[in-house]
Amino acid sequence: MRPSKAWGQSFLTDPFVADAEASLVEPAPGRSVMEIGGGLGLLTEALLRRGVAPLTVVERDPRLAGFLRTAFGPRVTVLEADAQNDPLPAVDVVVGNLPYSVATPILLRLFERRTPRVVFLVQREVAERLAAPAGSRQYGRLALIARFYGEVELFRRVGPEAFSPEPEVDSRLAVHTARPGPLPVPSPDRFERAVRTLFSSRRKQLGNLLPRLAGDRERAERLARRAGWPDDWARRRPEELEPESYFALARALE
Repeated sequence: MRPSKAWGQSFLTDPFVADAEASLVEPAPGRSVMEIGGGLGLLTEALLRRGVAPLTVVERDPRLAGFLRTAFGPRVTVLEADAQNDPLPAVDVVVGNLPYSVATPILLRLFERRTPRVVFLVQREVAERLAAPAGSRQYGRLALIARFYGEVELFRRVGPEAFSPEPEVDSRLAVHTARPGPLPVPSPDRFERAVRTLFSSRRKQLGNLLPRLAGDRERAERLARRAGWPDDWARRRPEELEPESYFALARALE
């Protein structure tokens, strides 16, 4: 079974990594689980061994989907689909080793669907950007969107030797837990547009960036006051403000 270069396939071959990832699912009776990217079934096997049921495996490669059906039979439901674009069932937990090239859009889609728990193994830099705190170099749009929908917790790093073929970068396990209750801003689209505008030029100060969003300097100052931003906001850069400041800004824009 040769991996597809066009789809960026790299199969997980380390059973200890698969078991560590399966343990983060925290299976419970009646808790539905969906695995994205079944591959050669190493993670699928680890999930079944830990008693995960019912289990749906999403695999877009017809060769691998057929292999998984043969290997696991009625113990799993194999869905031949593209997790980035095709309809997916609503489940309690999603887990998967996501292809580097499409990991971010798949994760953002799962966050927006308010999936209660997402366990993922992705390129280390992507995982760390999603979990980045304010003030760090990685903090930006991805971290804010992840915080908008919930919380990200980082777990073990995984070296290239855990995959075949070996990627050129490290990976990292992480978990996103959905925010309980209502979102902090009524309009997710308005929040994302605001964040995209303010982080479009990270080296500039907010005094130069917020007027782009507000229309002019006077409106920007009123908006900052309404959002409860610190008095020196105009001299700060976007990465210096906590997520709650951006939530308040988006509410003020409403």
